[in-house]
Amino acid sequence: MQQSPLPSPHPPLLDDLYAALRARAQELIPPSSRALYVAGRRCGHATLAACDALRGLAGVRVDTNTLQLGDGMADGPELDALLAAVAQALRKADCLRGWRDELLDVYDADGRRLGAIERAAVRPLGILTRAVHLNAWTPDGRLWVARRALNKATDPGMWDTLVGGLVASGESLDVALIRECHEEAGLAPRDVRGREPLRTVLRMHRRLPEGYQVEDLLVSRCVLDAGVRPANRDGEVMEFATVTPEQAHAMAANGEFTLEAALVVVNDIAARGAAR
Repeated sequence: MQQSPLPSPHPPLLDDLYAALRARAQELIPPSSRALYVAGRRCGHATLAACDALRGLAGVRVDTNTLQLGDGMADGPELDALLAAVAQALRKADCLRGWRDELLDVYDADGRRLGAIERAAVRPLGILTRAVHLNAWTPDGRLWVARRALNKATDPGMWDTLVGGLVASGESLDVALIRECHEEAGLAPRDVRGREPLRTVLRMHRRLPEGYQVEDLLVSRCVLDAGVRPANRDGEVMEFATVTPEQAHAMAANGEFTLEAALVVVNDIAARGAAR
């Protein structure tokens, strides 16, 4: 099993590194975006390209400052059908980065669920997503990490948490984490039975080429038994490794982790150290 590089001689202090990572994850709303409303409820920040692609679509209204989807509609099949048509219109206009055939829930600013939409459409519309991560440690204090496959659409070949993924429509946070554990690392529920409850690290706000990422990062921590070896099942991981906290710290400082993983890992190393 390939191990990560040795730590750099003088990585930034954990607190300084986390502050720098957090700053990268708190970018302002693009000034050209327009406020997104679904069924009259504030839900996101749509790109101008998305607004242009949706002009003239039934149930859609575009004005100077807002994109309104399903104004006056109640939650239910009619609104979900509109959200499906919106995603298809964005796809036809080449506003999406791929197509996943996965639905994610749409929430308003107060956390109320309104409907569901194709995963690829959430960034052009700036819709909130929720990502669950697992930081898994060995009994002797090393951290399991996963290297993303080279065919991943985002951050190919970069290091990641052992398990991480978005919560699908209709899933609870815990169900999503257990599913991702199985898909990404071949872990059964019994392997992570001693994990800690999920906790929120932060809410990311980041400008992307396809839109705006608004995402809650949640993490759980566990210690895997010595005999447990992760095994990827969905083709999204090219290798696994274990690293010391010092090595993980240096990898984050050197930009070897995805931004999300760096935030989760550095936050967890700091919390773990404080708990000792």
